[in-house]
Amino acid sequence: MSTTGATADPLAALGALPGVAESVESVRKAVDRVYGHRVMRRRSNAVTSEAALRGARGSAALSGADWALEEVRRRSDFGVDDEARVVGAALRLTAEAGQLLSIWRQSPLRVLARLHLVAAATGGDEVGRPRQAGERVDEPLVELPLPGADEVAGRLEGLAQLVIAGSQAPALVTAAVVHGELLALRPFTTSNGLVARAAERIVLIGSGLDPKAICPAEVGHAELGRAAYLAALDGYVSGTPEGMAAWIAHCGRAVELGVRESTAVCEALQRGAA
Repeated sequence: MSTTGATADPLAALGALPGVAESVESVRKAVDRVYGHRVMRRRSNAVTSEAALRGARGSAALSGADWALEEVRRRSDFGVDDEARVVGAALRLTAEAGQLLSIWRQSPLRVLARLHLVAAATGGDEVGRPRQAGERVDEPLVELPLPGADEVAGRLEGLAQLVIAGSQAPALVTAAVVHGELLALRPFTTSNGLVARAAERIVLIGSGLDPKAICPAEVGHAELGRAAYLAALDGYVSGTPEGMAAWIAHCGRAVELGVRESTAVCEALQRGAA
């Protein structure tokens, strides 16, 4: 996304694109409904915990580790193979996101570096910093052309400036742009998809749209499927108004599906079945 132009608030300009207001309103209504569920008045912590687990499972699935929820729930060793490491990384990121909310608006690049460090869980020199010229990126599920290191640095700085400056744009728009920009840039050598979805989670929670973290967009992204996810991302990368609006709408639908998942959790808790 270009951060230059006539408008001082490019995120708000995206909120005015055709169809985006409808997506924003639909998400707002869905979130309000689940927050109004009677279970949320007394067992919101249980819903939050379950949403975190299911969100991590969804994010891992989009990064190639599509495990059953109960497998994620029962496992304790996440270092035995590549898929297990992906699931472990997704779980760690979901837990870490809540600890970084207060830092995000002041230092988003610091948060992104921390997210990559948590996801990678290794001590390599490339961990926790944007990739440098000549470094390879291991992100096989996103096959878009890879921006060069200089472009990555410039666009990350632009994204950080947008976050720090604040915006009148709805939370959904900001979250979608953060998510899409990180996927388009793939600024780290590994784990970019996991980091991008964790950053989207931070925006949705920190904005006040989902303060209790019970609307896991990652669940919706996984349910909509990898093909639809990548097709919507193509729209974001195109930079056209239609493409941008389609990506924001896709992210909105993902949040709504996350709401549906947590509503089912609320119903199960109400019945005493979870």
